[in-house]
Amino acid sequence: MVEQERSATGGNRAAPETRGPLHGLRVIEAATLAAGPTVATTLGEFGAEVIKVEPPRTGDPMRTWGDRRDGIGLVWKSISRNKKCVTLDLREAAGQRLLHRLLDVADVLVVGNRPSALARWGLDFDSVHAAHPHIVVAHITGYGRGGPKSDRPGYGTLAEAMSGFAQVTGEEDGPPTLPPFMLADGIAGLTAAYAVMMALYHRDVHGAAGQLVDVSLLEPLARLIESSTLAYDQLGIVKTRTGNQLAASAPRNAYRTSDGRWLAISSASPSIAVRVFRAIDRPDLAEHPDYIDPVRRQERAREVDGLVAAWIAQRNLDEAMAVFEAAEVTAAPVYDAPALLADEHLRARGTFQAMDDPDLGRMRVQAPVPRLSATPGRVEHLGRPLGADNDHVYRDLLGLAPAEIEDLRKEGVI
Repeated sequence: MVEQERSATGGNRAAPETRGPLHGLRVIEAATLAAGPTVATTLGEFGAEVIKVEPPRTGDPMRTWGDRRDGIGLVWKSISRNKKCVTLDLREAAGQRLLHRLLDVADVLVVGNRPSALARWGLDFDSVHAAHPHIVVAHITGYGRGGPKSDRPGYGTLAEAMSGFAQVTGEEDGPPTLPPFMLADGIAGLTAAYAVMMALYHRDVHGAAGQLVDVSLLEPLARLIESSTLAYDQLGIVKTRTGNQLAASAPRNAYRTSDGRWLAISSASPSIAVRVFRAIDRPDLAEHPDYIDPVRRQERAREVDGLVAAWIAQRNLDEAMAVFEAAEVTAAPVYDAPALLADEHLRARGTFQAMDDPDLGRMRVQAPVPRLSATPGRVEHLGRPLGADNDHVYRDLLGLAPAEIEDLRKEGVI
């Protein structure tokens, strides 16, 4: 039972558990780059033991992906938090046998290779399920199982294009726009993480076997912009780019202030639109049905947008935000990274935390996002060197003798 501690008001509240809610769960992450590793990162933040399996010589490409310091990828350090890093060549028969030994004592396998590669290695779901019926396998690929594209290589960029995201993102007269970050991978990884938890619940609560979690990079993102396919299916409308405009929300845009900074406004509800009109000294519009009714206001979206833009352009960011905050307008400054790290609200919540890392020294990373009151997530350490935990995992967990480990190392298996 969780210990009770007395709160400042005199009542009892549960003290946060020192172990995460997933303590006792073991995850084998044999995926690279972003989507599959995101699944394991999410589970590891809440207590699961994550063993990350990488190719012996090259490691996960994420180690050197993107911005680097001293040759070390910064995203790697964060996405590989809390993980034990081992090397294992899955193309070798000895490596495949060793992975199966890990699966004997694990609960979840995360993979991202093409189905044909997994089949060659005897690590496809049917093979894994036959040998380890308790295992939940999360397989994230570009296109998912089934269909003519199932074995094609795929990256998040392709999913961001095919999902319809790029089609509706960008300025009205500009080209389709791709995000400058791993959007599709991140959404697919988070989707797969909650799906793994459902599969584990089904296994552990209902006494079922493990099962396959099949997630493509394309479909989770397409689900978020389903309004496009709904509009076409029911109305014959093919949506395209509208900049920052959004149907049923006017004004809605990013507006430039007199000091060259930016703020964003969203006014999806009539009450917010009324507050905006009063804040920009147009109380007459706050009483006019053409500007209160959402449908009629949307017909005047460009006019409304121009009025708001003109008012904001005459004030600096602090002045405009002071007026909007006093009027309870849903407005916010457009932050860059320094402003995000400095925000007083996020600092109070501990959104970013500083970690000591043996490679990079002090490094600020984002804390686990969901806030669980009794069993909060934790960042114990950042990404570790390639093969840093080989001896611990192979010797202490699997019971291999030092001579066996050395032979595997000499053979290039680990």
